[in-house]
Amino acid sequence: MDLVVAIYRESDTWPNSEKFGLIQQLRRSAVSVPSNIAEGQGRRNDREFNQYLRIAHGSLREAETQISIGQRLGYCSISTEEELLARCAEAGRLIQGLLRAISNRQQS
Repeated sequence: MDLVVAIYRESDTWPNSEKFGLIQQLRRSAVSVPSNIAEGQGRRNDREFNQYLRIAHGSLREAETQISIGQRLGYCSISTEEELLARCAEAGRLIQGLLRAISNRQQS
């Protein structure tokens, strides 16, 4: 959720002309990550949780792409892009760790 907050704060500085374009897409992708993790965990079934984690990971990749597009369009600095992408990478590591833990649990 820290990633979502960082993305919302950063995208607030982007041009209003992107309010219903890239900003909306980026925010939706970012919000989708913890939302899918929570929904999958709430299913209380490892197979479904695994699927929702994969969806969350895909949404994370979308957000990374949209952050880079924003930087290429000059909406944020390279250092801001790097900071947000580092947060995305950390979230990705956490998701991958959950996927591994579920896989190990299923094999036991």
